[in-house]
Amino acid sequence: MPEPFEEYEPGVFLHGTKADLAVGDVLVPGRDSNFEAGRRANHVYLTSTLDAATWGAELAAGVGRGRIYIVEPTGAVEDDPNVTDKKFPGNPTRSYRTREPVQIVGELVDWIGHAPEQVQSMRDGLAALTREGRAVIDD
Repeated sequence: MPEPFEEYEPGVFLHGTKADLAVGDVLVPGRDSNFEAGRRANHVYLTSTLDAATWGAELAAGVGRGRIYIVEPTGAVEDDPNVTDKKFPGNPTRSYRTREPVQIVGELVDWIGHAPEQVQSMRDGLAALTREGRAVIDD
């Protein structure tokens, strides 16, 4: 299982999703959000920890299996305020976002997900935040 806060490899960024993509594809802002139905994302989100990418792959909207891509940003990245300001000051999750395109350069195929009960617990917690009106994404 992925270790929280452990960097995957120095200088490597990851993106977790359910989208079926290929090396050379480019992720751009302005697409449907992976995590909020009916919302367009103004950023592309990425991380340098396998744990955060795994959560992204497991919790993303859509059907099919979760996927984790190795990506290269084409411009500046900034700390993701949805994680760093709200949950983990100092950005130990190494969660970032960018308004610039991000190119897929590879895919991790042998990653191990969280236990099903952990995923369900996270989904339940996110659903509760939505019901309470506290599932706000700063995008």
